[in-house]
Amino acid sequence: MNYGLGDFLTLIGSLGLFLYGMKLMSEALQKVAGEKMRSILSAMTSNRVKGVMTGVLITALIQSSSATTVMVVSFVNAGLLSLVESVGVIMGANIGTTITAWLISLLGFKVSMSAISLPLIGLSLPLLFSGNRSRKNWGELVIGFALLFIGLQFLKESMPDIKNNPAILNFLTAYTDLGFGSYLLFAGIGTVLTVLIQSSSATMALTLVMCNSGWISFEMAAAMVLGENIGTTITANLAAMVANTSAKRAARAHLIFNTVGVLWMLMVLPYFLESVAWVSQNFFGQGNAFTDAAAVPVTLSLFHTGFNILNVVIMIWFANLIVKVVTKLVPVKEDAEEEFKLQHIKTGTLSTPEASLFLAKQEISTYVKSTKKMFSYTKQAFNETNDKTFNKLFDKISTREDESDDMEVEIANFLTSVSETRLSTENSERVRAYFKMVSDIESVGDSTLNLAKAMKRKREQKAWFPQELRDNINKMFEHVDEALDMMHENTKMEFSEVRIKKAWEIEREINDYRTALKTEHLANVEENKYKYQAGIIYNDMFSECEKIGDYCINVSEAINEIKE
Repeated sequence: MNYGLGDFLTLIGSLGLFLYGMKLMSEALQKVAGEKMRSILSAMTSNRVKGVMTGVLITALIQSSSATTVMVVSFVNAGLLSLVESVGVIMGANIGTTITAWLISLLGFKVSMSAISLPLIGLSLPLLFSGNRSRKNWGELVIGFALLFIGLQFLKESMPDIKNNPAILNFLTAYTDLGFGSYLLFAGIGTVLTVLIQSSSATMALTLVMCNSGWISFEMAAAMVLGENIGTTITANLAAMVANTSAKRAARAHLIFNTVGVLWMLMVLPYFLESVAWVSQNFFGQGNAFTDAAAVPVTLSLFHTGFNILNVVIMIWFANLIVKVVTKLVPVKEDAEEEFKLQHIKTGTLSTPEASLFLAKQEISTYVKSTKKMFSYTKQAFNETNDKTFNKLFDKISTREDESDDMEVEIANFLTSVSETRLSTENSERVRAYFKMVSDIESVGDSTLNLAKAMKRKREQKAWFPQELRDNINKMFEHVDEALDMMHENTKMEFSEVRIKKAWEIEREINDYRTALKTEHLANVEENKYKYQAGIIYNDMFSECEKIGDYCINVSEAINEIKE
C-alpha cells in the first residue's frame, strides 16, 4: 500500500477540521447556554448527587469538561462551592463528556451526516450574518455541528486501508497479546494522544474511527478510552500549576478520581467488556464487537458511558477521602502570599466573552479581598509600639501595594483581551464597569500605602498623638472597614442583589465623620493642643481614609450601573 506524506497530511487536516468543528460547536453552545449554565452551577447545594447531575448537565450542554472544570474551580475560589461539592461536579463532568461519543457513534457511523452537513450549513448561513446576537450564536452552533461530521467523514476516508493491507498492523500485533501489559500500553497511548490533541472527545472520535477501520481490536480500543480519561486531567493539572490552592486541589482530585477508576477497571476489563458486548447485542441490536467492526462504535460508546457512571457510583462514597488526600498533597502555604495573587483568570480563560467576564468578576472580588487584608496590616501598624514589628508591617504593606499594581495590570490586560472579541451591548458595559472598578480598587491600595507612609513619618519625626487623636483615627478605621466589607460583599453578589443604599449610607457616615474631625482639628490647632507636625500627619490620615471611602462607593456604584 502506498501511503505517502500527502495522505498523512490529509489525515491530519481531517482531524483539524473535526477539531475546529468541535471547537466552534462548543463555543456556540457556551454562548447559547451562557447565563443558564452559570445559574445552574451557582444554585448547586451540598447534595453530592445534585453535584454529579449538575456536572453531567453542564458538560452535556457545553460539550467541554474542561470548561466545566474551570467554572467549578472559580466557584470553589469564590466560596460558592466546597471542595467536596466540586468533586461531585467534576465526577458528573466525566459522564457528560461521553455524550459526544454517542453523537458520533449513532450519527457519524450509522447515518451519513456528511450528506446533510452542507445543506445544514446552507440553512444556517443567514443566521451567521444576522444582526441578532442570539440567532448568530445558533448559526455558529449548527455550522460547528456540521463541520464536526464533515471532518469525521474525511477522517474515515483518509485512514489507511487496513482491510486490504493487513501487513501494516504487523507491528501492533506484537503488543496485543501481552495480557495486562497490552492494556497498560494502549491506555498509555490513549493518555498521550489526549494530551497532544488537548481534547478527550477528539481522541475518542479518533479511537472510534481506528476501530471502525480495523486498526485496533475492541479490547485495545477500550484500553485507549481508559487512557483518555487520564489524559483529559493532565491539561487541568498543567493549568493549575500557576493557580491557587483550591484550583490545584480540584485538579488533583480530578486526576485521582480518574486514575483510580482506570486502575480498578483495568483489573476487571475482560469481564466488563464481555458484559458490555452482551448488553450491546441484546439491548442495542448490535453485532459482537469482538468480531464485528461495525458493532464497535456503539459498543465502545456504551463502555465509555458505563465505565464513567459505574466509577462515579463507586467513587462518590469516597469524595471526603479524596478531599483529605488532596488537602495533604496540596497544603496551604504558611504565609498569606497567595491571597495577593490572581486566582481565577490564571486557571485558563473560557472560550466565550460571557464565561470570561464571569471569571473576571470572581477575580475582582478576590482583588478586593486582598486589598482588605492590606488595610488590616495598616490598622495593626498604627497601634504597634515595637519599632521592629512596625517596620515589618510597613514592608509587608509596601510589598502588597506592588502586588496590587501587578494585579490591576493583569486583570486589565485580561479585560482588554475580552473586549477585543465580539461583545453584546450588555457585555461591553460590563467590561467598562470592570475597568473602573479595578482602577478604584488599586487606588484603595495606593491610599493604604499613603496611610502607612504617614505613620512612618510620625515615628521618624516623633510626632506623637494624644489619646483622643488615636481614638479618632481608630474610629475612622472602623468606618473604612465597613466600607471595604460592603464593597467586597457587592462584588461577590449577583448584580440584582447589590446593596447600593447601604453603601451610600456608609459613605455618608465617613464623609460626616471626616468633616467633624476637620472642624475639631482646626480648633485644636488654634488652641495648640498638639504639635503642628502631629496635626499635619493627623489631617493627612483621616483625609486619606475619606478617599478610601470614595473609592469604595465608586466600585459599588459601577456594579449598580450594570444592574440598571
